[in-house]
Amino acid sequence: MSKIKETSTNYANKQALSEDCLEVYAAHLIGGQWTLAICCYLVNGKHRFGELKKCLPNITERMLTLQLRKLEEHKIVTRTVHAEVPPRVEYELTPLGEKLTPIIKALRDWGEEHKKLD
Repeated sequence: MSKIKETSTNYANKQALSEDCLEVYAAHLIGGQWTLAICCYLVNGKHRFGELKKCLPNITERMLTLQLRKLEEHKIVTRTVHAEVPPRVEYELTPLGEKLTPIIKALRDWGEEHKKLD
């Protein structure tokens, strides 16, 4: 996965759009197939790492870890480690992340409607 150089025009355009358009800013936070997919599963409640991996069989463990960290960093997902042997780690939406629920459901409904047109 290539990273956009902070000096590139593409990077500058993305930054400007994110600052000027809150919808673009929000799309950058949850955009991408894995990030949105993870949120879709977490809308239904807590999941352990292995459960998320089973839900998303084509994602690598590294990518899942990176996406969960990104979601944690942006306060969308919280990670809870339970003091057990072996440790049990659960991921769930934060109160801020839970506010995505109606948006995710609206995207699902829109996708279902649009798919019927194909």
